[in-house]
Amino acid sequence: MMQQAQAMQKKMEEMQQKLAETEITGKSGGGMVQITMNGKGEAKKLIIDPKLVDPSDKEVLEDLIVAAINDAKNQNESKMSDEMGKLTGGLGLPAGFKLPF
Repeated sequence: MMQQAQAMQKKMEEMQQKLAETEITGKSGGGMVQITMNGKGEAKKLIIDPKLVDPSDKEVLEDLIVAAINDAKNQNESKMSDEMGKLTGGLGLPAGFKLPF
């Protein structure tokens, strides 16, 4: 049992490292605003279509940036959840149980 726990911990550390290196791009406004984040949730790159830059209507741009960030964050969380499910799938853990403890 202890060996299984240690093996799982090692696999989890490897998965977390792999996910941290993964880049995910969130989009909004039909791709006019794109933000690339790593698996740690750190923003790495922001692309804004020049057609959106209108000083008299900056609220639209601000909203689209927030939407792109949220899209990337949701994609990141989904990917992490999928990978965690693959790792813990055979353990029979109850729904909502989170690792590491």
